[in-house]
Amino acid sequence: MSISFDKALGIHQQALSFRSQRAEVLANNLANADTPNFKARDLDFASVLAAQSDKAKHGTFNAARTNERHIAAEGFGMGEDVLKYRTPFQPSIDQNTVDEQIEQASYAENSVQFQASFTFLNNKFKGLMNALRGE
Repeated sequence: MSISFDKALGIHQQALSFRSQRAEVLANNLANADTPNFKARDLDFASVLAAQSDKAKHGTFNAARTNERHIAAEGFGMGEDVLKYRTPFQPSIDQNTVDEQIEQASYAENSVQFQASFTFLNNKFKGLMNALRGE
């Protein structure tokens, strides 16, 4: 009997990957805090993870446009279309939408959640190793 890591780990390995990608987006926002006309972006982690969970349950979703007047399906991958623009509380004169305090708080929260996901996966692997050893 073989062990399926996808079934054993569930969505948690993808959650770790999404948290890592979100950290990159937030770090990019912080790096461009003084860039004129830079628009802050963020990854809606809950909706992306829910979409991945639905894909895992129901298979992949392939949308095909059969007519050029059809509306294109967006948000079904990890491309640029899942990154949302952040609405600023106080717009700046140079049209930059980065609020450093919000970005730093989001980055800190994401890093704590990344560590929690990593700890959860580590415990899953320890459980699998114990099962293999017969402990």
